[in-house]
Amino acid sequence: MYRFIKNILKRYFLIFKIRNRLNSSVQLAQRIIYLHYKDCLYHNNIPKITETGFRVFSQYEEDGLLLFIFSIIGMGSKRFIDIGSDDGINSNAANLYFNFGWHGVFIDANKTSISRGIRFYNRYPHPNFYKPIFICQKVTRNNINEIIERTGYVSDIELLAIDIDGNDYWIWDAIQIVKPKVVIIEVHNEFGMEDIVVPYDPNYFYPGKHPLYHGASAVAMTKLAKRKGYRLVGANDLGFNFIYLRNDLAQDLITEVDIESLLQHPNAKKGREGFKKIKDWDFVRNL
Repeated sequence: MYRFIKNILKRYFLIFKIRNRLNSSVQLAQRIIYLHYKDCLYHNNIPKITETGFRVFSQYEEDGLLLFIFSIIGMGSKRFIDIGSDDGINSNAANLYFNFGWHGVFIDANKTSISRGIRFYNRYPHPNFYKPIFICQKVTRNNINEIIERTGYVSDIELLAIDIDGNDYWIWDAIQIVKPKVVIIEVHNEFGMEDIVVPYDPNYFYPGKHPLYHGASAVAMTKLAKRKGYRLVGANDLGFNFIYLRNDLAQDLITEVDIESLLQHPNAKKGREGFKKIKDWDFVRNL
């Protein structure tokens, strides 16, 4: 009986938490913030991106960082693609969907997560917005462009989010069919200022042979971004979700930031101690 009651309470508080996120006061507060940034832009008094983070749906403070960027550059088509989205609830795109009318695609290989996401977005639909597209498929370098093409989201994309705990670098490198305005992607801050990438493995599943042996360093990811025409403009406080802005946008308003400045959180520094155990493993270096 105790376990039954505990599960009921757990479910109740989960629903209560979700409803808090969807409360109209949350949307109103963000609209005020959005208009404040527009006013700052008009008066040439834009805050630093490091002062803008907050969390509604995102795992950390990415919701606020992205709202700031899109307040400055404009929301355009309001279209997103989220690769490695899990259920699309704690997604870097969910806040834009629910509070600013965005629409897009959630892609994940986990059937349970995709089913949970479909149930959630059916349970809490927005009457004025398109429901997101959910795709359950493991992405590879060979299939990612075909998957995106199949969704119809092949042009005029505002946001691309990639978080697949492994081949993030190689998937972004392979994407040719879209050139979004903003890319938010996970880097492996435990690698510090090394210029390294774990070799591509189409069959990889986290945690692999070691939980730290996957992904790309911040340096390697930023070099890839530059080759694709993007600059580094920010990251979450923990320094593992890097945000890149396309070079033709807001050059004088949202300036490039230094990689090392984003890797100063104590957790990131502590993580680099763990890297010492695998530093001599096989890496692709200096791409």
